[in-house]
Amino acid sequence: MTATTDGSAGPLPPRATSASERTDRAAGPAAAGPLDPVERVAARTAERATAHLLAAQHPDGWWKGILETNVTMDAEDLLLRQFLGIQEPRVLEAAARWIRSQQREDGTWATFHGGPGEISTTVEAYVALRLAGDEPTDAHMATAAAWVRAHGGVAATRVFTRIWLALFGWWKWEDLPELPPEIIYLPKWFPLNLYSFGQWARQTIVPLTVVGAHRPVRPSPFPIDELHTDPAVPNPPRPAAPLHSWEGVFQRLDKALHAYRKVSIRPLRRTALGVAARWIIERQENDGCWGGIQPPAVYSIIALRLLGYDLDHPVMRAGLASLDRFAVWHEDGSRMVEACQSPVWDTCLATIALADAGLPADHPALVKAADWMLQEQIGKRGDWSVRRPELTPGGWAFEFDNDNYPDIDDTAEVVLALKRVEHPDRARLASAIERGVLWNLGMQSKNGAWGAFDVDNTSRFPNRLPFCDFGEVIDPPSADVTAHVVEMLAAVGLRDDPRTRRGVDWLLAEQERDGSWFGRWGVNYVYGTGSVVPALIGVGLPVEHPAIRRAVAWLESVQNADGGWGEDLRSYPDQEWAGRGTSTASQTAWALMALLSAGERDGKAVERGVRWLADTQNEDGSWDEPYFTGTGFPWDFSINYHLYRMVFPVTALGRYLHGEPALLAAPLGEAA
Repeated sequence: MTATTDGSAGPLPPRATSASERTDRAAGPAAAGPLDPVERVAARTAERATAHLLAAQHPDGWWKGILETNVTMDAEDLLLRQFLGIQEPRVLEAAARWIRSQQREDGTWATFHGGPGEISTTVEAYVALRLAGDEPTDAHMATAAAWVRAHGGVAATRVFTRIWLALFGWWKWEDLPELPPEIIYLPKWFPLNLYSFGQWARQTIVPLTVVGAHRPVRPSPFPIDELHTDPAVPNPPRPAAPLHSWEGVFQRLDKALHAYRKVSIRPLRRTALGVAARWIIERQENDGCWGGIQPPAVYSIIALRLLGYDLDHPVMRAGLASLDRFAVWHEDGSRMVEACQSPVWDTCLATIALADAGLPADHPALVKAADWMLQEQIGKRGDWSVRRPELTPGGWAFEFDNDNYPDIDDTAEVVLALKRVEHPDRARLASAIERGVLWNLGMQSKNGAWGAFDVDNTSRFPNRLPFCDFGEVIDPPSADVTAHVVEMLAAVGLRDDPRTRRGVDWLLAEQERDGSWFGRWGVNYVYGTGSVVPALIGVGLPVEHPAIRRAVAWLESVQNADGGWGEDLRSYPDQEWAGRGTSTASQTAWALMALLSAGERDGKAVERGVRWLADTQNEDGSWDEPYFTGTGFPWDFSINYHLYRMVFPVTALGRYLHGEPALLAAPLGEAA
């Protein structure tokens, strides 16, 4: 995997010591003396963690941890309210309190805990605090503004930040990349059609084409000259890239799109805007959100408002109400906005964890969780059917309400969870599992692997658009998702199916030279390796297989001196950080899950990892984990899943104590 060095990343942490190097255990709440057998320590730690996790289950059967991202969610929520004229003083002050609490000592805001200052995040946070009444002369504001100017000013921010600024006249619309609403007409075979984008980008781009077509400007409540390197020239011209480069080609395409705006056929544009409005409304979920995630909801509400929808219109009322459900109110009165909510994901992972920790398969908590997951299975077609029109629905989504976008990863893990539950309605359970498996098999890409939401979503053209600088906008297959599907297929009796074997071959070919696997949806090589090794063992690869031994050697080589594992998000832009970072409960568990499946239960690396989990456990059975170990877009958008610190340690400790899960694979019907 090729990576570039990010000069702002700061000093690297010390290299991890060899896994064979012993360290004394630090005294902790779960410690019981250095001579205690590790099994006893693990059992006590697992018992306390299991009790804590059980207590977190909702009466309806689901789990949901906080999904923490960065303050752009909070800033954009306030900017939306300002744009719509619905600012509430209580919300404004509570959000500002949260934003202030996340400011770093150098005046900036980062996109993950312990990360470097990020200019777009800092600009958006600064403007949000200005809305809340903070003045440029306030010390924390002056420090932030000075840092922004030193790093290129507003002109150095991402396109999305400048779009928000343009809504209030703080940036010129004509200085933004153009993406016309007519893109909705492009056929699916066209290299840059709407379905070339990943589902999250697709849902965001359609409403933004409406916003860009209208170019609205609301009165600005204050100037932001202090954020420009030169207020007289806020957007200095940039030299054109060579025509023979992709950057040069797409720069000139953007110029052509700007020219098209001036000569576009007005009836065609009006019709395109109408089609975009229908596209947006048709994808609104029953709870009012769009795709179960905050960004498309925000932009869809703005787009529909510009198209004439009154704030009292049912679509708008439902959309605004859905945004309120993303708010988390803290005890100190601050308010944080989640980018998304993850109940299906959290529930299937919690079910797997508790079952592997020794709860009986018919335990009421597991049966109740299975009941809830069964009712969440999706029976309608979504955008995925554009590429797979003949495929029968049967997947699960990540969120409470997101029937348009089930995902392959959740579906695989839900099936693995349901396989662990002895449900009283066996026929219903078997039917749900079969439909989920068949849907996942139908979503296999042509290279034998699986992406998250779509099939063969691999065109590189969308990423090259000047408009698309906000993170990954396509959904190619990844090792972690493919591994989860392969593990699931083995569990349902399809380990020798040709489709499974193609997935295995792809995984083996994707192994890095050092023995790890890249992690697309979790940080990073520890997550990828922790996902792939159990899957390969599950389909029958022997523990002596060279790929398994290389993975074990890599995990041992990056174990921290304290016995845990950690990996910083800087491993995405800079591979020198691969497998390196402060130990966390979730990443230690991922490493243990891989090592345990590879037959390393009695090895020193596993013992030290188990003891690290025991030594760092809190009195209530939980773990502290401020570090972000989840990934939205590698490096650009990071996630701290607050339940990861529970579900994965419980799973790892359970497998240490009880062995690998013995899922009796009952073959599916002939349809499989």
